[in-house]
Amino acid sequence: MKLLIVSNAPLIYRDAKAFAYSPYIKELAVWEKYADISFCCPIWESDRGLLITEIPFKVNHHYQLLDTNLNSLKQIIKSFIYNFYNLFVLFKAMKNADHIHLRCPGNIGLLGCLVQIFFPNKNKTAKYAGNWDPNSKQPLSYRLQKWILNNVFLTRNMQVLVYGNWENQSKNIKSFFTATYSEKEKEIVLKSDLSVVEFIFVGSLVVGKNSLYAIKMIQKLAENGRNVVLNLYGDGIERHNLEFYIKENQLEKCAFLKGNQNQEVIKKAYQKSHFVILPSKSEGWPKAIAEGMFWECVPVATKVSCVPFMLDFGNRGILIDMNLENDIIQIEKMLNEENVFASKSKLAANWSQTYTTEFFENEIKKLL
Repeated sequence: MKLLIVSNAPLIYRDAKAFAYSPYIKELAVWEKYADISFCCPIWESDRGLLITEIPFKVNHHYQLLDTNLNSLKQIIKSFIYNFYNLFVLFKAMKNADHIHLRCPGNIGLLGCLVQIFFPNKNKTAKYAGNWDPNSKQPLSYRLQKWILNNVFLTRNMQVLVYGNWENQSKNIKSFFTATYSEKEKEIVLKSDLSVVEFIFVGSLVVGKNSLYAIKMIQKLAENGRNVVLNLYGDGIERHNLEFYIKENQLEKCAFLKGNQNQEVIKKAYQKSHFVILPSKSEGWPKAIAEGMFWECVPVATKVSCVPFMLDFGNRGILIDMNLENDIIQIEKMLNEENVFASKSKLAANWSQTYTTEFFENEIKKLL
């Protein structure tokens, strides 16, 4: 089977070897077991700071798309011209494919949504990696992609993989997930008592992830007399601001910036942490929350995208509303009742450990 991947995610070539965004490649390695993959995407000459990994399978063919952005009037005019070229390339690529797989949302995803309309008889899937919540505020291009994918007249023979269960969706829509750990990695985790409470944040240090708010929560708990530690794993443009805030508020003994680390380091960090925290403004499937829950961390997260479903509306975690006083009250209440913490910790692990890489692979196989 010839599987075409249509995506904003670029390919990067080094010494005739193909590289791409690391988490993306881990997933595509599963798809490749059941199909011959071709790519229709931009090609970059350098990684531009992107976390990349060599593609572990042969890239049989790629159709190069031109990068577009809307940062200036000149770029807008350029994008208008480029998109005509991209539409032509997409049409050619889809014509030669047996199965079309769109990666949305994104500029390329929107073009892919439009071109796939002309191939109603081909088998198709789309992964919508953003927030599918119909009531969420999103850019017009994102809302347009969601409308096309949800429309069974325009989009036929399509299974659209979304995060969460939402009301009033078409037959195209299928609730899906992402997995990191395998069945064989499951093990009993022995957490220390709550005399020293360890929190973990895993993600890019950018404004949207609200890593500063996570530090402020730890600061407030420390001021309340709690012995707390927050380890932040990841990097980004907010790092300097976070370092300044930690130093300015004398938080060097409870907030630590660990930078980007490999999966094994992160795994061990989850295992010794009590809470995984992600006060993000927007998410698709928050991988850090699912991974932390796998290792019995109680999740502390905002009510965005499918997070309420993941936390069973608070039964296996803490849903925060970005009001520092109210959010701290919720955490303090759990810290005062260790049996409640233990119960939610187990519920979190039981739920997350359902979504293993083996289960994920079996579901991909069904789709193809």
